[in-house]
Amino acid sequence: MATVVLNGAADPAIVARAIIDANLYLTLGTADREGRPWVSPVFYACADYTEFYWISAPEAMHSRNIAVRPRVSIVVFDSQVPAGTGQGVYMSAVVDEPTGAELDRGLEIYPGAVERGGRRVTPEQVLPPAPYRFYRATVSEHSVICPDPGRPCPVHATSGEHRTLVHLRSS
Repeated sequence: MATVVLNGAADPAIVARAIIDANLYLTLGTADREGRPWVSPVFYACADYTEFYWISAPEAMHSRNIAVRPRVSIVVFDSQVPAGTGQGVYMSAVVDEPTGAELDRGLEIYPGAVERGGRRVTPEQVLPPAPYRFYRATVSEHSVICPDPGRPCPVHATSGEHRTLVHLRSS
């Protein structure tokens, strides 16, 4: 993915969409019943930048954590850019396991375009007693580091690193 540079005049939402569109994996932050954090990379597909879908084993640590604490954090970033030039999209979300028509809709979205390399799955492959489950994170908040890492921000009058909220829903 080519790095998109924010320069104070650029729309941070364009940068966030480009990052999400260009990547295959998100980093999912969960916590167990006692609040111990855990992060996991998962292959994803998304709808309208507000619903992220993936498949995981219910015994995976992040799946067990979601079962007791469905509120999660997510970051999507390009780890291949030089130090100091990276940018990511930070998200807050709630996870569920869609069923019925919502499951069917999610499986139409997941795994995304063929070029992404994922394989299509059927409801039978993600419902008990199958070894995997289908998850959906519904995002309530997106942010990016503003405006360009390491440069003063003319919008928020600060030179320290900080985030700005972005609104990505296209509809």
